[in-house]
Amino acid sequence: MTGTAAAPHKRRTASPPVRRGVVNLVLLLIAACFLVPMLWLLLAAFDATAGPSLAWPSQWTVDNFRAILTEDVTYRPMMNGLILCSGATMLTMVCSVLAAYPLSRYRSRLKRPFLLTVLFMTGLPITAIMVPVYGLFVQVNLIDTYTGTILFMATTALPISIWLAKNFMDAVPIELEEAAWTEGATAMQALRRVVLPLMWPGLAVVALFTFIGLWGNFFVPFVLLLDEKSFPASVSVYTFFGQYAEVVYGQLAAFSMLYALPAVLLYLVVARRLGGAFTMGGAVKG
Repeated sequence: MTGTAAAPHKRRTASPPVRRGVVNLVLLLIAACFLVPMLWLLLAAFDATAGPSLAWPSQWTVDNFRAILTEDVTYRPMMNGLILCSGATMLTMVCSVLAAYPLSRYRSRLKRPFLLTVLFMTGLPITAIMVPVYGLFVQVNLIDTYTGTILFMATTALPISIWLAKNFMDAVPIELEEAAWTEGATAMQALRRVVLPLMWPGLAVVALFTFIGLWGNFFVPFVLLLDEKSFPASVSVYTFFGQYAEVVYGQLAAFSMLYALPAVLLYLVVARRLGGAFTMGGAVKG
């Protein structure tokens, strides 16, 4: 007896519109996780009776900003933060470039172990070394000083900055440096006059990444600085959680908006200058 073969069973899959709908729904949920807190921040800053939940202000007001725009609450902490983060960022940039140059341009058996050590240090928790650092700073009289705090903040940002600077420096063709060497330039002159001008977009990224990371650093200045008048904004923000035995949500939101402003402005300034990075990479071809 003969019979017809059964047709192969085909797995039913979701149609393209259904798949797109699921993907869009997931993306909307992810976007909501970021947008809802930002929306609360915006609304609570202008709400006279702001609370922990997202709500439309019953009465729009700028009293929250008037309350925090004082020397003790905002002006001094913001200036302290700018001094600490700017100083640490500049120190980090100088050290990271000087460390990244030999790692990018010279061969050595120790380069790979050094880079792996740098990579390991990026994941080292700051709390693991804070106690011995505090003891050391007490011995050398660097505790409660901007100098000591800037040095240690720069140290914490240095490993990832070295790694990023080396990757950006690798994109600059070494043939351009060799041409400068034939004209009698030294290695440092070639670095200053050839490499750095070509990799400035990468340096801007490293500086932005470093500054934003330091701007949000709470633990280091909180431990190393003892005088409350020396605290940066990242530390003084905690006063809004208990200075009146309850959280002052409206003033906290207003202060948070002002606190985020320097990082946002720096990003906007740098982002406009990042186009066309490393276009000189093809200058040696042809």
